[in-house]
Amino acid sequence: MSDALISVIMPAYNAAPTVGHSIASVLTQSYPTLELIVVDDGSSDDTPLLLDSLARVDARLRVIRLTTNAGVAVARNTGIEAARGSHIAFLDSDDWWHPRKLELQLAHMAQTGARIGYAPYDRVDEAGHVLSHVRPPARVSHDQLLKSNHIGNLTGIYHRSLGDGRFRAVGHEDYVFWLEMLRRAGSATCVPHDGALAWYLTRSGSLSSDKLRAARWQWRIYRDIEQLGRIAASRYMCHYAWEAVRKRH
Repeated sequence: MSDALISVIMPAYNAAPTVGHSIASVLTQSYPTLELIVVDDGSSDDTPLLLDSLARVDARLRVIRLTTNAGVAVARNTGIEAARGSHIAFLDSDDWWHPRKLELQLAHMAQTGARIGYAPYDRVDEAGHVLSHVRPPARVSHDQLLKSNHIGNLTGIYHRSLGDGRFRAVGHEDYVFWLEMLRRAGSATCVPHDGALAWYLTRSGSLSSDKLRAARWQWRIYRDIEQLGRIAASRYMCHYAWEAVRKRH
C-alpha cells in the first residue's frame, strides 16, 4: 500500500447532528495515512465544541475556523490551501464513506496512472433509506462530464501534480471544479466496486423551483464558464437533463 498522505477537506456549517458520523467515516478508513481538515464555516451551534473534542482524540483531525459564514466554496478553498498531502479528497459534513474507500481508490489510481479518481455511491434520505444507486462509467472525459456530472464530489480525489483547483462561488460549484480538473487531466477513472463507496444525504423539502434554479445554473455554466455557443449548450443541456432523471431511478 502506498504511504502517500491524503488530505481530506470537509466544510462544516451548523453540522452538529451529522458531522461526527462523517468524521468517523474518515478517521476509521483502512488507509490510515491521511489528514482531515474540517473548516468550520462560522457555525453558531455546537459544531465548534464537537470539533474541538474530536480533534483532541485524533491528531489527524485539524480544525480551521472562519469567523463568519463565507460559504462552501471559500471553506473548501481554505482547506485546500492548508492541505499537506499529495492527494486531495472531499467529503461534506453530512455524507459518509465506506471504510475502504480511500484504500481502493488510491490502489486503482496507482494501477491505472489516473490523476483523478471517483467512485460509485448511493443517495439516501434522512432515515438512511436508499433513494438511488449512482453507478458512474469506468472512465470519463471532459466532454462526457459536460453531458452529466459523473463525479460525485464526495467520491472525487485528485493528485496535486495537476495543480490545485479553486471552487467558485457559483451554483453547482463542485461540478465546475471537476470540469476544470478534468480539462487538466484529460480523463478520470472510477474505482471498480459492486456496491457504494460513499453515501450522499438528500434532505427532504426539495421544491420544483429548486430544479428550475439548478437548470439556470447549468445553463450559465455552459454559456458563461465553458463558453459554449447556444447550439452546443442546448445539446449538452438535453444530455444533462436526461442523465439527472436517470440518476434518481
